[in-house]
Amino acid sequence: TDESGTLKLKASLSLTGFLQGGNVQTIIFRAKGDVTIKPSDAWTFITKNSYVYQEFGKEKADEDILSLNFLNFYPNRKFYPLLLGFVSTNFRREIELRSLFGAGVTYQLLNKKDNWLRFSITSEYEQTNFNLSTYNREQYNGSRSIDTFRGTIWVSGKYQLFDKKLILTHESYYQPSLEEGDNYRWQADLGVELPLFKHLNFKVNYLHTYESIVIQDQEEEDRFLTFGFTIKNF
Repeated sequence: TDESGTLKLKASLSLTGFLQGGNVQTIIFRAKGDVTIKPSDAWTFITKNSYVYQEFGKEKADEDILSLNFLNFYPNRKFYPLLLGFVSTNFRREIELRSLFGAGVTYQLLNKKDNWLRFSITSEYEQTNFNLSTYNREQYNGSRSIDTFRGTIWVSGKYQLFDKKLILTHESYYQPSLEEGDNYRWQADLGVELPLFKHLNFKVNYLHTYESIVIQDQEEEDRFLTFGFTIKNF
């Protein structure tokens, strides 16, 4: 979200998915809503909330909720501090609840109305509660809760090309534990949008996630390619 603009409230909702019928019914659905509130130049609040659902052969395979929340101070500056808080669940990974809170700093390499690129470094304390207690890494077995301090590197950007006929967005992070070298994760969220009307875009979204610690016999990686639309007020 362009938090350095002048609009006090910006909101967007993306609905993307994939449906296959026939011998094997497949449903993939993703909803993502972003809201930016900027009451003054001193601070901006951003909340990014997403929901993912997958079903194969009428059997639920995934149902994930993720809420990312940022409080940025003086976001018009080249460098600015921030506070952050995340809450998430993950059906397939057996994550009952994950919470993460921390702080850091952002550097704006590019900060224009239609194009921006930011890098952030943050540190957080995380608590993850699982439904099971047997993992792919045996040293964590026996406990349904894994807590750790993390450091995170973020890269995010938005670029409007060809006279705003093509919009590219990306948000990625790498998030290692500061205490255990084998406890880390990363995510890449890439979007391509084609404006159809003033407040409506066609969107293609690719989401790739990796977690180094998962329940035994689960895959560490997940990939989602979905198609749909974005509705926005700007």
